[in-house]
Amino acid sequence: MWLFTRYGFFSIACADRAGGGLDPQNVMIRARCEGHLRNLQTRFPAIGGAEIVILPECDYRYRLIVPKASWVPMIGELANEQDWSNFKDEAARFQGSSGRGYVSALHRVWEVMYRLQMADRK
Repeated sequence: MWLFTRYGFFSIACADRAGGGLDPQNVMIRARCEGHLRNLQTRFPAIGGAEIVILPECDYRYRLIVPKASWVPMIGELANEQDWSNFKDEAARFQGSSGRGYVSALHRVWEVMYRLQMADRK
């Protein structure tokens, strides 16, 4: 699952088991920017103590491994706190000047998805 939030962009997948295979009881919250994971940890103290794993050779360099039982209510809280009408504007407000790159990326994603919509006209 990809999740774009005012806190940052995350890719969530099942964690890997130590012996191989997937661990459906735990998730990897993966990010391109370490600050995005730190924002999430600040917002959700339940994962604040989780170590940010840095894997420079992976496509998502920064990761948190957390129990799915902790992650699921966080998704609900993210949905519940939504009180804006324009996500890109809210992300810019929340991120401030340090988040310019993220907000710029959001505009590019918006454009790509808009082109998909235009190509789907019937």
